[in-house]
Amino acid sequence: MTDENSDLLDVIIIGTGFAGVYGLHRIREAGFRVIAVEAGDDVGGCWYWNRYPGLRCDVDSLEYSYAFSEELQNEWRWSERYAPQSEIQSYIAFAADKLDLRKDIQFNTRISAATYNNDAGNWSLETEAGETLRARYVVMATGCLSVPNKPDIPGLDDFGGQLVHSVQWPKEKLDLSGKNVAVIGTGSTGVQMIPLLAKEAKHLTVVQRTPAFCVPARNQQWSDERIEFWRQNFRELRETARNSRAGVLHEYGLLPAAAIRPEDQIADLERRWIKGGPNVLYGFNDLLMNHDTNELVSDFLRGKIADAVDDPEIAKKLMPYEYPVGTKRVCVDTGYYETYNRDNVSLVDLRSEKLQQIEKDGIRTEEGFYPVDVLIMATGYDAMTGALLAIDIRTSEGKSLRTEWGKGPQTYLGLGIAGFPNMFVVTGPGSPSVFSNMVLSVEHDMDWIANCLDHLRGKDFPSFEADPNAQEAWMDHVDEVARGTLLNRAASWYRGANIEGKPQKFMPYVGGVNTYQKKCRDIADNGYEGFLIGGVSEATSAEQGAG
Repeated sequence: MTDENSDLLDVIIIGTGFAGVYGLHRIREAGFRVIAVEAGDDVGGCWYWNRYPGLRCDVDSLEYSYAFSEELQNEWRWSERYAPQSEIQSYIAFAADKLDLRKDIQFNTRISAATYNNDAGNWSLETEAGETLRARYVVMATGCLSVPNKPDIPGLDDFGGQLVHSVQWPKEKLDLSGKNVAVIGTGSTGVQMIPLLAKEAKHLTVVQRTPAFCVPARNQQWSDERIEFWRQNFRELRETARNSRAGVLHEYGLLPAAAIRPEDQIADLERRWIKGGPNVLYGFNDLLMNHDTNELVSDFLRGKIADAVDDPEIAKKLMPYEYPVGTKRVCVDTGYYETYNRDNVSLVDLRSEKLQQIEKDGIRTEEGFYPVDVLIMATGYDAMTGALLAIDIRTSEGKSLRTEWGKGPQTYLGLGIAGFPNMFVVTGPGSPSVFSNMVLSVEHDMDWIANCLDHLRGKDFPSFEADPNAQEAWMDHVDEVARGTLLNRAASWYRGANIEGKPQKFMPYVGGVNTYQKKCRDIADNGYEGFLIGGVSEATSAEQGAG
């Protein structure tokens, strides 16, 4: 290696959540010179940055874990069905320590810009501290839910109390005793934190723009028997999950609702409701395809809201009617609806009570004034594209990712982007990502990337990028699959609708984890069909050579 290239790495991974930690291990084990860079001072990704009260995953913890290592399976014991944030972050840190990864992670390093040198065929990454890092290939493990959404609310800058965003929760305990607290937002974040905040605050005001469908968690401690069963069978169980449409071991109904007697429809919904978790959404195979089926499940869930909330008027305000169930993220809750039976909780429904402005000491609506000492913004994330576009990604030939994605993201398989060679994306737009078990999906993506890098190493590290035509065809397919469902009927963050000015485009691939992973295997087996290697299609070249 020449002196000029002495600092040139094979791979740099940006981010050390589940994806970055596994990717660093996988790519390092394959023999590449690789490091990971991380903006925080520890691993964990979104589980490091987020620490608000009540934060848990909505996938069973035994499934929301790595499957590549039997040692990790046997040495880590999950405490609960839905593990809390602190335990998930500790698990990722445990994996990093067990795999001896910290020596190859550069912490407290936020990447501000990334430039691909088309002539040299490598990337230069600029940090906020002014350091330059160089590598042949870059893997963007920046996560789908990491950049906070901070909406422009009139008067917010004038608020004189304590302002907290859920994504930037203080590490020290937030003392709410004796204080008037307000929460803006009732998505998954708000639903998780509101029951806990209500128990501590003098008074809690919940500001709701759009109500959420919620299902009960029925969280519980894992028994020794359950843990041992999982350890003995996890490979078979993981393979079953991979061959499902969500990558999760739900009970997937095989029939449309119309094929089932009405009394059996309700009985099955009740059974799933008692069991807890998102399973209630998987009883019929046409929930997201058929309006009547969707309305059946929506009515069932609205009935559960009426059962839980004492005041019929408040219950009605908490019932979603604007969108089909499942087209926005369904929340997994513990006591959320019952919280509105408390005397110290008020609901401001912005569908009927327009917000005028935030003032120095409270919130003013058309109906009155609500005093606030602590204002909590549970307004979620700039999902799926926010972390990528926060970095100024461009090429020496003048391409800018922010410009290229001006009308919405374009990728091939969510893994590669035309015009940006040697850059891989993990669970990017156009992949199942947030419609799947994310740990299963990041393991798949990192394995695919590592195998691809090994293939490229055998060709002396040429450029590798998505073919524009293949990318366009794939995104057309992603759109087509989404259009065949009810998903576009909701103004969801799946479409970027929660961010003012963001292009409206349905971003995840909803054709199924099983379908997607088979497609990725087929593409790799066919010479990385749809990708350009050294500027040409290897699959096409092979066909021409054979001819």
